Amino acid sequence: MNNDFDVAVVGYGPTGMTLAALLGRLGHRVIVLERYTGLYNLPRAACFDDETMRVFQKLGIAKEISRGARPQYEYDWVNAVGETLVKLEYPKTAAGGWPALFMMFQPHIEAVLDTYDKALPTVEVQQGVTVSDVVQDSEFVTLHGVGQNGQEVVVRARFAIGADGGNGFMRRKLCQHIDDYGFQENWLVCDFRLRRAVPNLPLFRQVCDPVQPTSIVTIGPEHHRFSFMLNPDDTSEEVTKHDNVWSRVGSFISEDDAEIIRVANYTFRSRIAGEWRFGRIFLAGDAAHEMPPFLGQGMCSGIRDSHNLAWKLDLILRGQADMTLLDSYQPEREPHVRFITEKAVELGRAQTLRDPDKAHERDQRLLEQRRANEKPEKIRPPALQSGLIDNNGEFFPQGRVHFGGRSGLFDDVVGDGWCIVAREPEALAGFTCAQHESWQSIGGRTVILGQSPSDLYDIDEVYASWFAASACSVAVVRPDWYVYGTARDYTGLTKTLERLARSLQPHPVLV
Repeated sequence: MNNDFDVAVVGYGPTGMTLAALLGRLGHRVIVLERYTGLYNLPRAACFDDETMRVFQKLGIAKEISRGARPQYEYDWVNAVGETLVKLEYPKTAAGGWPALFMMFQPHIEAVLDTYDKALPTVEVQQGVTVSDVVQDSEFVTLHGVGQNGQEVVVRARFAIGADGGNGFMRRKLCQHIDDYGFQENWLVCDFRLRRAVPNLPLFRQVCDPVQPTSIVTIGPEHHRFSFMLNPDDTSEEVTKHDNVWSRVGSFISEDDAEIIRVANYTFRSRIAGEWRFGRIFLAGDAAHEMPPFLGQGMCSGIRDSHNLAWKLDLILRGQADMTLLDSYQPEREPHVRFITEKAVELGRAQTLRDPDKAHERDQRLLEQRRANEKPEKIRPPALQSGLIDNNGEFFPQGRVHFGGRSGLFDDVVGDGWCIVAREPEALAGFTCAQHESWQSIGGRTVILGQSPSDLYDIDEVYASWFAASACSVAVVRPDWYVYGTARDYTGLTKTLERLARSLQPHPVLV
């Protein structure tokens, strides 16, 4: 039995990899148990957003990740005769400081994360281990499993996270209730490696054809995906035959253009676990929530889960927060996940109408909106409404800044962790040494926007705009870039920090 771990992670997909990376870089001892003997090495997810890239930036791997991803600025829906129904435009620089959308080749992303994790001296990755039982007491979680050669594997850790997917062991073992939205669709997903550039190949398109709803997306610089909604009488055996696949995609690409690297028959589902925390054990990623792919937020949501858990576990493991901090995990993440899931279901149903009359009505309505130059509604995930927040809960933007002799993105220049950002020095005028020491004890940083050499210069006025819209003078920002609270002056800031301190340690810390 190995007693030397702070956190055990079950599952080595993007959610588990990211969680191990975030905790391992902070010096915590992490073990990952994965049933496959190697990386999956086939694409599943197709894209990620600016917040996810900001997490990769935190890990220092954004440049490497970019080699397997490409920014995407448009997404269009067309009807059966090729008329454009909807054209969505994504900003080149979103709130996270990166393009709003990246199309990716998932094996490349996982290879970068795998290299990062295995280079960390505090992270141990055991592949080829099938977990078969998990038990816990007041201090530890014990995981039992079987290794490649049939040997017993027993691991004990202070906390455990199930990131082994919707059909994984951890959810089956722990979760008694699943909330099913009832959205199930049978799809054929076909992935190709391009041999050469293909003129006029759509990069991100939904074909809203009632006879054959189709999704066409680029999945990184050299790969492409075609997905086809199947009919009730279609069989997996027939639709996955390569000859049948080529007949479906023949109007776009040929065997001279590309080679098939994967054909899979998937059922898209929308299910959310009723509970995500069980004492010292948590569910994250698809183990906690499955969503249709129509918004491309499945992997992003799992990485948000990992980020949310990582900084909270860090505080607890360092004795800076009480175990009750972990009660905020599901209340913070679940509303966001439900919002995304419900929007994805809504979009999926609109895009894949099979009734010709209803599809025609949809087309006419969307065409009229387009002729009237009505812009499609932008889907904005909600701010945090509960959990560890005081009076805000918004996602804090990342802009270009100059500070301490350096210029670059805020996180790179200022650093990560808790941060107080003040619009003017007066908001911090009464900050005492004791308050400063208390703030530093949880890794807090403090910056002031301004023009003097010691101030943070807001190059593109990203923060000036944010403060003006928020009608405040100072923001207390969490390590995951969500705003704990804002204040108008030093008195308000003091009260905000006092409430934060009480929230972090309402009881003596027991780890």
